[in-house]
Amino acid sequence: MKIVLAYSGGLDTSLCIKWLQEKYDADVITLTLELGQSKRDLKEIEGKALDLGAIKTYSIDARREFVDDYVNRAIKANAMYEGRYPVSTAIARPLISKYLVEIAEKENADAVAHGSTGKGNDQVRFDCSIRALNSRLRVITPVREWKFTRDSAIRYARENGIPIPVDVESPYSIDENLWGRSIESGILEDPMVEPREEIFEWTRSIENCSDEAEYIEIEFEEGIPKKMNGKKMDEVKLITKLNEVAGMHGIGRIDMIEDRIIGIKSREIYECPAASVILEAHRELERLTLTREENLFKEIVDKKWAELVYFGLWHDPLREDLDAFIDKSQEFVSGSVRLKLFKGNAIIVGRESESSLYDLGLATYDKRDVFKHEFGEGFTRLWGLPSEIAGRRRKRC
Repeated sequence: MKIVLAYSGGLDTSLCIKWLQEKYDADVITLTLELGQSKRDLKEIEGKALDLGAIKTYSIDARREFVDDYVNRAIKANAMYEGRYPVSTAIARPLISKYLVEIAEKENADAVAHGSTGKGNDQVRFDCSIRALNSRLRVITPVREWKFTRDSAIRYARENGIPIPVDVESPYSIDENLWGRSIESGILEDPMVEPREEIFEWTRSIENCSDEAEYIEIEFEEGIPKKMNGKKMDEVKLITKLNEVAGMHGIGRIDMIEDRIIGIKSREIYECPAASVILEAHRELERLTLTREENLFKEIVDKKWAELVYFGLWHDPLREDLDAFIDKSQEFVSGSVRLKLFKGNAIIVGRESESSLYDLGLATYDKRDVFKHEFGEGFTRLWGLPSEIAGRRRKRC
């Protein structure tokens, strides 16, 4: 049997190589994607996989594809699950699934495998995406089958000489890409315990942030960030730089109780500096360039888009239908937004666009005012007429 394994080099997927060999007598091929993870050496991960018995490894730098085809869609959709989480891990899973299927087909593999747990979200995202792309491939999820707790998994790794990046004293589960970093497990499972500073890598604590604010300006073209502080940048570099700049000001820390797909609540910690700033700026530019009805309706669409992606339904036709609306809505979402970064806050302080619907002559109260105030009385009478008639009925009754 030949299996292609999504391999991160972490605890669970390191165990998976040996377990798949033992359980299925399988030849294991590993796949590792570079999506903007920090402190990671793909060659080192390849070597580790080969040392553990993989017959072949694939390492692919997919950062540009990740940004172009996944992150940018999330930006245009203002994607925030339950109003707080920028779906950073969720949007990476369909891309990994795509490469799993492609390599499995290329290598004539019988199955693909991933290291998701039986009560997490990623099992749904991987399984649904893989089956949507190739329903004939078998999907194997070792962590759903074996009986390890996290502690016993660490002991198993030690007993079998498998190097792992965590230990019993610091059993955090971490996932990261350009769009965000997630941390869970260990003491974080107690919702009343404040996260230790040691878990954060991308953001400074408020106490350690500068006492001086920093101003930045982001320029968008049809909903996509293209320039930072007037300088045109490759978007991968722009997001990377913004993670650094915003993180220095403590922006992007998220501590939330989250409703997982399978119905349980979990405590999740995220670091999403660039995502937090870009999404805030993008929403403000939409307020400037879209009509009231567009903005109100798009809030509904955006919420549903984020839910579909979080729920692992990237390949559901509705997601593509919503993308069609969202793409059309971005036609005039071009312009610049200025933000003040200060002690955990990204504060909008300016915005401009050639497609702006803001009319100073209508908005001002000074001598430049061209609004015809006498029209106001007729408008308010008609606008409130249904309420007025209902009020008369109440008095009759």
